[in-house]
Formats: sequence, C-alpha cells, structure tokens
Amino acid sequence: MKFLVDRCADRRLAEWLRSEGYDVFDAGQLEHDPGDAALLRQATAEDRVLVTLENDFGDLVFVSRARHAGVVRLPDLPVDQRIMLMAEVIPYHRKALERHALITIRGSRVRITYPTVS
Repeated sequence: MKFLVDRCADRRLAEWLRSEGYDVFDAGQLEHDPGDAALLRQATAEDRVLVTLENDFGDLVFVSRARHAGVVRLPDLPVDQRIMLMAEVIPYHRKALERHALITIRGSRVRITYPTVS
C-alpha cells in the first residue's frame, strides 16, 4: 500500500508510515503547496491513499466527483495520536483502503464511504 501524506498531517506521520515499510510521498517536502486538487490527482495517478486533516478533499470527491485512490481524513489531534489512529486504521480497514474508500475519523467514529461506480 502506498500513501501520500498531506503537509497538514505532519512529516512525523509520513516518517512513521515509512518506518512501517510503506511507500510514502510526503507533500511537506514540496517547495510550494500545489493545492488540494493537484495533490489528489497526484495521489490518484500514483495509486496512493491520501492522508489529510482537511475536509476539502471530501468536497472534491463527493461534490466534484474527483477520482481518487482512497482518502483517510484524520481529526486535528496531536501527531502522536494521529499515528496511533493510522496504526489502527491500516490493519482494521485495509480491504476498504484497497478498494479506494474514503475513511473519515471523528472522535471514536469511523465512517467508510466507497466510490460509486459510474
């Protein structure tokens, strides 16, 4: 499984994913923020699950019907807690991620939405 970690999700999350053996592109390493739509296109082109804190990606996926290879929207918590959440999400929801689901975590709730086939 491959990930693209949005700069708002923190480089330490990207480093942790890398240390777990995942192929990770850290958007925080880019000189300029290319914008949400460009990041989503890059993640899709490279078959990467996009990890972010931003709600804008939900709008891109549901309103604009943008293609994606999976999105995990984490809550705005300290990075150590985000890492713990990802450590739970990956094994418990691996099949959903492989099916390019959008996973939103809010508090103790996990919402999984699968892409519609058109």
